[in-house]
Amino acid sequence: MALDGIYLNFLVAEVNELLAGAKVDKIHQPSKNELVFIMRTRAGMHKLYFSADANSPRFAVVNSVPENPQTPPMLCMLFRKRLVGATLVSVEQYGLDRIAFFNFDATNEIGDRVKLTLAVEIMAQHSNVILFNEENRIVDALRRVDSEKSSYRLVLPGAQYKLPPPQDKLDIRSVEPQDICQGILSLANSKLSSAILKTMQGVSPLLSREIAFRVCGDDKGVGELTTEEKMNLLCEISALKTMVVNGEAKPTMVLDESEKPMEFSFMPITQYGTGYKTIEKESVFSLLEGFYSERDRVLRTRSKGAELFKLLDNAIERTSRKLNNQQEDLRKCADREELRIKAELITAVQYKLEKGANVYEVENYYDNNNVVKISVDPALTPSQNSQKLYKEYRKACTAENMLIKLIEEGEQDLEYLKSVKDLLERSTLEREFGEIKDELISQGFIKPKKTGKKQMKKQALPPLEFKTSQGCTVLVGRNNIQNDKLTFKVGKKGDIWLHAQKCPGSHVLLLNDGNGIPDDAIVEAAEIAAYYSSAKDGTIVTVDYTDVKNIKKPNGSKPGFVVYYTYWSVNVKPKKDI
Repeated sequence: MALDGIYLNFLVAEVNELLAGAKVDKIHQPSKNELVFIMRTRAGMHKLYFSADANSPRFAVVNSVPENPQTPPMLCMLFRKRLVGATLVSVEQYGLDRIAFFNFDATNEIGDRVKLTLAVEIMAQHSNVILFNEENRIVDALRRVDSEKSSYRLVLPGAQYKLPPPQDKLDIRSVEPQDICQGILSLANSKLSSAILKTMQGVSPLLSREIAFRVCGDDKGVGELTTEEKMNLLCEISALKTMVVNGEAKPTMVLDESEKPMEFSFMPITQYGTGYKTIEKESVFSLLEGFYSERDRVLRTRSKGAELFKLLDNAIERTSRKLNNQQEDLRKCADREELRIKAELITAVQYKLEKGANVYEVENYYDNNNVVKISVDPALTPSQNSQKLYKEYRKACTAENMLIKLIEEGEQDLEYLKSVKDLLERSTLEREFGEIKDELISQGFIKPKKTGKKQMKKQALPPLEFKTSQGCTVLVGRNNIQNDKLTFKVGKKGDIWLHAQKCPGSHVLLLNDGNGIPDDAIVEAAEIAAYYSSAKDGTIVTVDYTDVKNIKKPNGSKPGFVVYYTYWSVNVKPKKDI
């Protein structure tokens, strides 16, 4: 885990500098493992975000937060009762462990001043946010732990707060670099990175590998280190101590070959060489937000839309299976001409044939009078067998015509469902999920739930809106119904319509304010269109664009489905920093 104890040390310092003395103005709980405290300071409002999710546990001051649910959970109500109006006195770290204590000065129900502490424990699947009082009695926690889950430590209301088991490691802030090096070199049978990890408190595997790489360019065994490399180790530990003690963080993010966030640290990372890109951020907070934003969005979308994803996946699987069966039936219809020829051959020589035979041997005048064997029903006369084959031929002809139409409709349904799934994967708001669900109900893919109450019609969400660097407005549809509205109701002659080529995606509209649209604005709008499509992770995406007047919608087609013949294309990189 890159969010190690030393990184947490820098986080704690920044929180103290920014929020010490701030009051809790509001508290939200976007999901069962997340909390957001709106903190009021003299300089303004700040959003303090906590996550106990196993994949991304952390706390940070952030610019954007997840959507606040309309009905707050009971835990959120309890935290509001205890902490709204409280003053954040200080934030402390437990050694260099991944535990931080937020100390609040609050008042109870009768107005007496009380001390409350919010413990933020960043420990992978055991991560938690726990509120306890000055008697160390737990008020409540994001994740309760009973005796079935842990025999060492209970996390339940009323239980005594107990620290996790301590680790016997050295704190770089209070131990001399020579002593740390001695501890590392004593583990002669270990790899250098492993020895660093076992000896030093607050370092992650990433940081251990980085130190080993800087020391010897490879992860050697400790017993294989040369005298020069041992001196390098002492220099690296000394430099790290100086950085930690003086608070000289250099927040760095490592991007992989496709420029996706891969690692982050409080110091530059060099072990990956030139094949990976590194970028520096201005603060440890902004680095965390930049690293986790996309990952959290995907996880939150999957969590909130779990039921809808399941319904949609089932609909896609059902439609695909039905389509495959129809295509197989259509392939069988390709033999229908053989049925007609056999019926005709039997009719031509039925006076020679007798009832009771299993096989008729007749001359095929379509094939140089070669004898062909035709399997028949011995219980039928030659005339009846001929009529039976004619009937099967006509049935195959009718089936082919019907199957061609059904397959075309099935392919349109499948394309539509995939476009809905693409939109769903990019949704984050509960109202977006609701609108997509309503769309699927209107198209008959989901059965509506019967309720006795009359449902109030909710106001639709507006389209996403952006501004290009030239000041042009770009609108992006959130769902297929909104895509149609953008294209055929909002768009007017002169506006530019954009869509990623040959893949599901949102309709994008670049508005013309009457002064014309510069080419640079079209490129920026195309970058947005590429990002809001299923090809968003591609390196280069082809985006089609045309005047909105050239877009047509076939009668009876699904929402979001359009056709166009006059267009231009541009190859762009999806704009991920919008």
